[in-house]
Amino acid sequence: RRREERRRLRRRRRRRVCAEERERAARMCGIFAYLNYHVPRSRREILETLIKGLQRLEYRGYDSAGVGIDGGNDKNWENNARQIHLIKKSGKVKVLEDAIEKQDSIDLDIEFDVHLGIAHTRWATHGVPNSLNSHPHRSDKKNEFIVIHNGIITNYKDLRKFLESKGYEFESETDTESIAKLVKYMYDNREDDISFATLVERVIQQLEGAFALVLKSVHYPGEAVCTRRGGPLLIGVRSEHRLSTDHIPVLYHSAKDKSSCSLPRADSTTCLFPMEEKAVEYYFASDASAVIEHTNQVIFLEDDDVAAVVDGKLSIHRIKRRAGDHPARAIQTLQLELQQIMKGNFSSFMQKEIFEQPESVLNTMRGRINFDEYTVILGGLQDHIKEILRCRRLILIACGTSFHAGVATRQVLEELTELPVMVELASDFLDRNTPVFRDDVCFFLSQSGETADTLMALRYCKERGALTVGITNTVGSSISRETDCGVHINAGPEIGVASTKAYTSQFISLVMFALLMCEDRISMQERRKEIIRGLKALPDLIKEVLTLDEEIQNLATELYQQKSVLIMGRGYHYATCLEGALKIKEITYMHSEGILAGELKHGPLALVDKLMPVIMVIMRDHTYTKCQNALQQVVARQGRPVVICDRDDYETIKSVNRVIRVPHSVDCLQGILSVIPLQLLSFHLAVLRGFDVDCPRNLAKSVTVE
Repeated sequence: RRREERRRLRRRRRRRVCAEERERAARMCGIFAYLNYHVPRSRREILETLIKGLQRLEYRGYDSAGVGIDGGNDKNWENNARQIHLIKKSGKVKVLEDAIEKQDSIDLDIEFDVHLGIAHTRWATHGVPNSLNSHPHRSDKKNEFIVIHNGIITNYKDLRKFLESKGYEFESETDTESIAKLVKYMYDNREDDISFATLVERVIQQLEGAFALVLKSVHYPGEAVCTRRGGPLLIGVRSEHRLSTDHIPVLYHSAKDKSSCSLPRADSTTCLFPMEEKAVEYYFASDASAVIEHTNQVIFLEDDDVAAVVDGKLSIHRIKRRAGDHPARAIQTLQLELQQIMKGNFSSFMQKEIFEQPESVLNTMRGRINFDEYTVILGGLQDHIKEILRCRRLILIACGTSFHAGVATRQVLEELTELPVMVELASDFLDRNTPVFRDDVCFFLSQSGETADTLMALRYCKERGALTVGITNTVGSSISRETDCGVHINAGPEIGVASTKAYTSQFISLVMFALLMCEDRISMQERRKEIIRGLKALPDLIKEVLTLDEEIQNLATELYQQKSVLIMGRGYHYATCLEGALKIKEITYMHSEGILAGELKHGPLALVDKLMPVIMVIMRDHTYTKCQNALQQVVARQGRPVVICDRDDYETIKSVNRVIRVPHSVDCLQGILSVIPLQLLSFHLAVLRGFDVDCPRNLAKSVTVE
């Protein structure tokens, strides 16, 4: 019996490792493709569209970029589509844009009635950043098939070994090249003529890992095929004419069935197309920000969907039918404005997003809090609120900044719900095989809704029967679709890699949930009203904090040449210290550490001297006296702390040389006001040190990989 139990444990462990490898999607690359069908566009216009799409996605990766377009300079587009021209460069999208202008082998003024162009911006996982390793990857030297990929193929070594044994030559170090070669192998060994979609279906059955793919081929001119498993992918549709349907049916067939080689009849029961005229444009992208300037009509693909555009008609295929599968994919209207993803008068997206916080926190609360009647409504939780009220424990699971939002609100959640609250780093939560029970409610916090470790933790908890709640900023994301219910934080698009406004909106979303949970408790009504009044005043108080920008810039000029900074606080402000330290690490590359002030004498105090920069967060709450003690300990060791404090805290102001005074709010909301000076400080430090604020080295916006 013991031997059998050990075998079961080993099998379970192996399955877990395989699942982790499969789900550790490298959601760090940006993919974009544009297909114009009977909408004449010059090659220059097509390339401009592709470059602009990449620029919108550059926050997802920026160490190399490339495009794949039809080659040749014939006036007939079909002749040009029989050859593919690749342009790939290491560095940012601007380097690729400059390289395109220098191309003398292609005529940029040639017009195409039908054309598919694909483009990619990379964040390296396999192979160093260079033009050879950048996408699109090709099947052979004739460029018969090319592919752009977002994700990680975990069995690429086995595929590569097999394909090399069949005589296929590899030229890069990437996992993606094995996909391009595998498509060519499948095509070379086909029994008869097959559709491009069927060919791709056969290929993805051999792939393990996570991917979003768009493929182009000289054998299928004017056609596009895309598919996803674990990586985000959407299709934008633009036409001057009425479309055949607003729900595209999913077509099922077996890839082994020869009858699947031909596509079904093209009508509104099988595919999408414009009714009166044939003219239509399709945009394929990792993120809605790349398509919003062209169209707000999009289709979000599900895992293992294969979408194909043939003769301007879009159809969606799947190999296997599973219980619970939706029979169609709806065309959704994006609630996003182009100006939201533009910098405006700001020097960077991060700066813009810091200054947007008065509006973003208001948008998070809009329509959810009735300030006159002191009520809170969270529509996304309404159907499950009774079940949540019966739970025995709350578990908040997240990574990075989202984790800090959980730490920041843990205390108020415990106070108002009177439940034990665990805050877990998703990767550690999985490593420990943490026990989860059916009467737990698990929250998954993620700005993008695509964070790999958080998504893995979500599936882990669902398997164990827990109720799952998503707190995300991205409609249609994997977490928002896979959780039982959730709250959309409505912070608006966040482009800068270092998260700012998403943190404060997640913070407020969790506070609103806590208020909802204690709505019927008479003993907590005064506390609820105090917090709701504090939330009402918050946007104006944030505006006051933002007026300190110049003062914080002056502080940054004194600190930017330092190698390290310590940030100390306790209670509600421990999370502020962690988040401030993370921001400084992310974009300034200075060592910074968030320290719980109660732990000062247990080691960190040894670091304090007259040269070590120290920032302390001291607010008039229940930890005030203890924080004052910590301040005196730092001063006694010749430390020269900069203190973020209440503007009316004259005791603290008198005892130190340098203070940043912020307005007072309710204790559980004060963390929002105290974190903004640290966001501004990290921004100014990065600028003074000469670094790219929006694109820090080695990091990308929506990825967490081990």
